[in-house]
Amino acid sequence: MSNTKHTPLFWLYVIAALVGIAATWYHNLAFIEFYGEFSLGTFIRDSNINAAASSIAIDITVVAVVFSIWSFVEARRVGMSFWWVYFALTFFIALAFAMPLFLAMRERALQRTAQATHAGI
Repeated sequence: MSNTKHTPLFWLYVIAALVGIAATWYHNLAFIEFYGEFSLGTFIRDSNINAAASSIAIDITVVAVVFSIWSFVEARRVGMSFWWVYFALTFFIALAFAMPLFLAMRERALQRTAQATHAGI
């Protein structure tokens, strides 16, 4: 790894990713403890238990799909490898983790490109 000093924005995204995984998985583990297992059908049913929950579930689903499309295009544009990891993290871990992690890695890729351009590479 180069002598890159990460930007404050990079660290903000990293912190957001950590908060995102901790907050979502606290509740995911509580769900598993309550039901004794993880059932996708039960999770979706409970996510749509009332109009407010349905609204949030649909909102997050649309954002996750759009983020997946945008992150694929953006990863290619800025030369990031392993785009599929962020896609998998979005749907198997949490959007609240995957999105800020992607943004942190994007920030790092942009910074490297800027440094290489500045260095004349």
